[in-house]
Amino acid sequence: MTLHYMPGFGNDFETESLPGALPQGQNSPQRCAYGLYAEQLSGSPFTAPRGINERSWLYRIRPSVKHSGRFTPASRKDWKTAPNLDDHQLPIGQLRWNPTPMPKEPVNFIDGIRTMTTAGDVHGQAGMAAHVYAFNRDMEDDYFFNADGEMLLVPEKGRLRVFTEMGIIEIEPSEICIIPRGMVFKVATLDGEARGYICENYGAKFALPDRGPIGANCLANPRDFKTPVAAYEDKETPCRLHVKWCGKFYRTDLGHSPLDVVAWHGNYAPYKYDLRTFSPVGAILFDHPDPSIFTVLTAPSGEEGTANVDFVIFPPRWLVAEHSFRPPWYHRNIMSEFMGLVYGQYDAKEEGFVPGGMSLHNMMLPHGPDTMGFNKASTVELKPHKLENTLAFMFETRFPQHLTRFAAELDSLQDNYADCWTDLKKRFNGTPEGDWSE
Repeated sequence: MTLHYMPGFGNDFETESLPGALPQGQNSPQRCAYGLYAEQLSGSPFTAPRGINERSWLYRIRPSVKHSGRFTPASRKDWKTAPNLDDHQLPIGQLRWNPTPMPKEPVNFIDGIRTMTTAGDVHGQAGMAAHVYAFNRDMEDDYFFNADGEMLLVPEKGRLRVFTEMGIIEIEPSEICIIPRGMVFKVATLDGEARGYICENYGAKFALPDRGPIGANCLANPRDFKTPVAAYEDKETPCRLHVKWCGKFYRTDLGHSPLDVVAWHGNYAPYKYDLRTFSPVGAILFDHPDPSIFTVLTAPSGEEGTANVDFVIFPPRWLVAEHSFRPPWYHRNIMSEFMGLVYGQYDAKEEGFVPGGMSLHNMMLPHGPDTMGFNKASTVELKPHKLENTLAFMFETRFPQHLTRFAAELDSLQDNYADCWTDLKKRFNGTPEGDWSE
């Protein structure tokens, strides 16, 4: 199947999968073409300012009220929601994990989600959660929507097909997908099994960061974001709709697919982005800039310049700074950082941080290059050097990220992570030159 997309970020799109299905000149005709039902999906209050007002009109085979029968409670014990406090006994510290193992039994996408951290409070629509997913079975007749937040998917292994109410998106490692709050979807793997990361954003939706003095170009350019064209299922078989609502899970049984939107128009829609099209900027003379220059998307909070959550990447790029320590510097931060590695090697960690792995550096806990990375960067000849075959990312939030019991008790937790700084030597000896002997 050849999929088609519409370019642009936050645009007002229109698309139809049958000719004439989309009304012209009005939103809600007395009778819609093909006997469809008109329905509005609002992602913001009606009176939100125009620049952040989000809604789409959907023209579907059945209205959504036909997609929700009587709900029954469901259990997903390893998918946690903030506030999720005092869930374990592990002390604070810098933490790192090896990749999550792939399941041995058949598991679909939503059953394969495990929460690593939670932050903020879902009831106040503030904060986020960091999850991993690992699955090997398609959601053939199972569907899901998340009323608690939008979901940012970051594949690390295996391609995904995400069939949403508003169209089909396929992504592979190096691409991401955003599924808006409340949108019904299902996920299939195109390679037999898949693994990756999820940022569940409880707060204001992700937006492009302001470029400021950078100007009108670079970073993530709007034209590189892709929104799917309309696609629908018209099948009448037993199906199940799963819902996450205020941290609890429910399901209802249906006799048909809820992915029945034949046409739609509006600006509340899913989208994908190829991280290889990110145009990084950096220091071209000296010093290492703040990692905020690598921000792809930001979800704002009520405080200017302070994000509910930022999605930041560390892509291939040139290092050219003169007489400078080129890797990220040692740091203590009011923000809390959850990191993952899609492929390659992260330049501040020479070993131990592997694709599929994760690290957590929480509020005000120090972090920075390991001993090997520091020694190498402090002594290497500073020629122009290109970092290639690397893609790390960070979910960074203003809230402390509370570890879940699942994350604290994982066998893949590296007990010796903090040892990567043990061999950093005291090089102060009272002379301007310092002691650089081995």
